Amino acid sequence: MAMSMLATKFHVPAPRRHALARPRLVDPLLSDSREDRKLTLICAPAGFGKTTLLSQWVRRVRVADPGVRVAWLSLDAGDNDPARFLNHLVAGMHGVDAGIGSGAKALLDATQAAAAEPVLVALINDVAQAGAAFIVVLDDYHAVEARPVHDAVAFLLDHSPPQLHLAMASRSDPPLPLSRLRGRDQMTELRAADLRFSAQEAGAFLNECMGLSLSAEHISALEARTEGWAAGLQLAALSLRGHADVPGFIDAFTGSNRFILDYLVEEVLQRQPDHVRSFLMRTAILDRLSGPLCDAVTAQGGSSAVLNHLERANLFVVPLDDRRQWYRYHHLFAEVLRARASHEEPELQKPLHRRASEWYQHHDLLEDALKHALAARDVERAGALLEAVLPAIRRSRHDATLRGWLSALPDHIVRGNPVLSVFYAWLMLTSGDLDAVEERLQDAERGLAEASRDGERTRNLPGGLKAESEEFRALPVTIAVYRAALAQAAGDVTGTAAHARRALELCGPGDHLSRAAAAGFLGLAAWARGDLDTAVPTFAEVAPNLHGAGNIADELASTMVLADMWMARGSLTEARRLLEQALTAADSAGIASGPPTADLHVGISALYCESGAPAAARAHLESGITLGEAASLPENLYRRFVVMARLQYLSGDPGRALELLEEAERRYLRGFFPDVRPIPAMKARIWIGQGALREASDWARARRLSAGDELTYLREFEHLTLARLLIAEQEADPNGSLGGAFDLLERLLQAAQASGRGGSVNEILVLKAKAYQVQGRVGLALEALEQALIRTEAEGHVRLFLDEGAPMIALLHKAAAERICPSFVSHLLHAANTGETVPATPRGTDGMPVQLSERELQVLRLLDSSLSGPEVARQLFVSLNTLRTHTRHIFEKLQVNSRAEAVRRAREHGVL
Repeated sequence: MAMSMLATKFHVPAPRRHALARPRLVDPLLSDSREDRKLTLICAPAGFGKTTLLSQWVRRVRVADPGVRVAWLSLDAGDNDPARFLNHLVAGMHGVDAGIGSGAKALLDATQAAAAEPVLVALINDVAQAGAAFIVVLDDYHAVEARPVHDAVAFLLDHSPPQLHLAMASRSDPPLPLSRLRGRDQMTELRAADLRFSAQEAGAFLNECMGLSLSAEHISALEARTEGWAAGLQLAALSLRGHADVPGFIDAFTGSNRFILDYLVEEVLQRQPDHVRSFLMRTAILDRLSGPLCDAVTAQGGSSAVLNHLERANLFVVPLDDRRQWYRYHHLFAEVLRARASHEEPELQKPLHRRASEWYQHHDLLEDALKHALAARDVERAGALLEAVLPAIRRSRHDATLRGWLSALPDHIVRGNPVLSVFYAWLMLTSGDLDAVEERLQDAERGLAEASRDGERTRNLPGGLKAESEEFRALPVTIAVYRAALAQAAGDVTGTAAHARRALELCGPGDHLSRAAAAGFLGLAAWARGDLDTAVPTFAEVAPNLHGAGNIADELASTMVLADMWMARGSLTEARRLLEQALTAADSAGIASGPPTADLHVGISALYCESGAPAAARAHLESGITLGEAASLPENLYRRFVVMARLQYLSGDPGRALELLEEAERRYLRGFFPDVRPIPAMKARIWIGQGALREASDWARARRLSAGDELTYLREFEHLTLARLLIAEQEADPNGSLGGAFDLLERLLQAAQASGRGGSVNEILVLKAKAYQVQGRVGLALEALEQALIRTEAEGHVRLFLDEGAPMIALLHKAAAERICPSFVSHLLHAANTGETVPATPRGTDGMPVQLSERELQVLRLLDSSLSGPEVARQLFVSLNTLRTHTRHIFEKLQVNSRAEAVRRAREHGVL
């Protein structure tokens, strides 16, 4: 079942029958929204007419310029869930212009935890390209308290194109950059002092709109008593209908708005017939009102007629659609009604909420049914409803909403429901509370066992609900997957593999998501053991299964891990092919600015570093950084700092490189993947390269490393670093011995060869060559070097050799003299002299430089923009067919097949 969106959230409130036109406020808003203003803020306490004023302004805007697109969004507490807010914002904008929001919707659908910035970037780009003026109205913004939602709105304000205007009504100042907007004259704001009715407006409202015949003196007195407060004037007018003693009535109330409100609501309620008063009190629990719903809640008929009467009588009823089928009470009026109802009829509140819940459930509005079940304290029914609505919540990724509802249920209800227990465990796992996970999984298993003993495939839940959900049927698989995740986070390799195998055994043929998770954990466990021959083909099953499940962003993110595994096997070529392929797929899927695109750029940058192409590495790193952290997954953010450190080291700044590795260490999130390249060991390698052997020795002692250690793959990177340290100490003290280093390297070599770790084999051979060179055993050194050169020439490894410094450069010169792998050795020595192996100019298949014409360069620069094809053609004053001809020539010369690949290739080679 899909999560439904209420159409009434996007409806501009219909004009109220007795609303007062306020040109003194609307006219300035009209002119300001046409100027360079980003924001209109109407901020005042409840009852000052904020929503009415906004709706009047919107209708005037539409009359003045029918081409203006207006998206209205009425916010509520549910919009504190960032995913829900973004979905509503995108739906609202798409609803008034079908050309807006498709890319943003694709990001929300494809990304497991959609980051706000890429979604907003897609929206902003759509608006910028559409050309038409666009107004987004956020009503009741005070309902939003979540910092991520405020950050999203601030981002929208900061980056909005000139034709986009944001308007909001709020009871308090929102935590947005208002001071900056004021300083730049980019905001129009109206406050309570502006919204107060003047004496003239009060007279027009009381006598013309409300049908009274008050004298100027009485109007002035009422205006003074209420201080121009619209809600107070309206309630006073309702109370005065048929009141004989007008002066006495006016003198009877004074004080704060709340005091006046309570007094006047009492007056209004006393003047209503019993059936209307009862209707108001008993339907106050509802956020929205319709005839059939109110019939069910009050257990009486005729509610549609009562609602029509309330609107005609101007009794604080706001229509929510043009057909006047749905209404709501004015928020302030509803608050007072609810307070009075709870005080006067406390025994009715639970039955009223229960009836509302049953009506909503019958009409498949399960979220509303759940909210009222919770309000009725019918916790067993609420738990059953939460299980029923859970698939839609998870598909729409409203995690904050799910967390809130699970927290609202008593613990015994959650523990007694196996589906709720397992997803409570998942929330604990994602929040890092690992100690609480296993207990919740055991609760789920107990509930599952009880259901199995009953022999029922379908469980009868409270409230007539039946649970045949895919979540319930998949519980054994889900529990096994979460146990594998828990074991992985705890570093338990054996447990990870065992639980993942169990999950895979339980998966059905079409259960793509569970198959992806199980294969992923099996692959990670094999990787942690160092068994790359098993890890690579096993983890390769993750992507197609995620694709089958429709999880495109997660599919692309899995490429990062698979590329790491191929690097461990020694194949830079296959790793880069995978990452570049994923970048192209992200572009095709419309998520080129969302996660994990930034991670893919950073991964390619790291590969170019190892290939000795720092210019291309910087280009991709800059692309990843430009996309921002929102286009990266949290567990991958540390990678950009590792690559930045690598480039700083290669450019001769080891101090800055160490600082960046410190930041990478702070950003590193443990438990997602095996930590096969610990950052502290990376720092030790920099110390060794700089001759800071004391610091490196301190690191080795702290890690309790020795040449005689038992070997495991998770410590292989550290032991290879230790071997480097031992060789460096021999260089510093020729009287020392390298026996321990040679023994360690030989044992590491045998282990790596046995498990398909080609990358480790290559590194060990290079270290053996260096060690022999330091000892002066040139023949053995050249023999080991030749093996490494033969193994790595096709993959283009450069830094593997050059990172070993002067001894390796000297050995490479001797290899050149001996004509060992002459082409590759010449390539390496060229890189050692120039610092770059890839020419700045792209080359064709024949190795000759590609020559782009000046016109083709102009086209290429415009392809590297957000402009569409027709827009590029207009910029160049050429036909679309001519543009296509230029584009085809560029693709042929750069040997690419898409616009994104052309721009990427041009950036790598310095053309852009």
